[in-house]
Amino acid sequence: MADNLALSDVSRETMTQLQLYQDLLVKWTSKINLIAPSTIESSWERHVIDSAQVFKYVPLGALHLVDIGSGGGLPGLVIAILAKERMPGLAITLIESDQRKAAFLRTVARELDLAVSIKAERIEAVTDVRADVLTARALAPLLNLLSYGKQLLNDDGLALFQKGKSFQQEISQARTSWSFDLQEFPSETDDEARILQIKDIRRVIN
Repeated sequence: MADNLALSDVSRETMTQLQLYQDLLVKWTSKINLIAPSTIESSWERHVIDSAQVFKYVPLGALHLVDIGSGGGLPGLVIAILAKERMPGLAITLIESDQRKAAFLRTVARELDLAVSIKAERIEAVTDVRADVLTARALAPLLNLLSYGKQLLNDDGLALFQKGKSFQQEISQARTSWSFDLQEFPSETDDEARILQIKDIRRVIN
């Protein structure tokens, strides 16, 4: 399982923690909707590896990463597990308004001894957080994500948004309301997907 580029150089302890997280993710999915049941059998690649690949785009000097719409902790908890070994000074905040999902996030954080802060609030209501890095996976159209980015990012911060095959359409739509610097990175788990690195988000004045 460590052959994937995203996990090519992690320690045995980190790999064990990722596997424990996967076990908890699957176990809780039988009670609440964390991942689609059809993806349980392929959850290591579809969810864990897919989230882990984001970590390599987190700048070394980042101090605070915020994951919005964390759900089952993808990618936020996976990043927290990797950061525990590689970037122990990185503060991580997970924002998830669903109370049951927030309870899952707290359970994993406690059982794996992860230093994460969990806010069980709607994203729009969070006004006391500023991030160097903002992450989101399968949450909302890019147009909406940019609004959250403007709200939560430091002026020199960057967003890392995972997008599927419609990413080009979402970029075109978003540019009607926002200007932003964009870099696209290929996904390790889906040839049609991309990781979008976005900086300098500004609203377009028509």
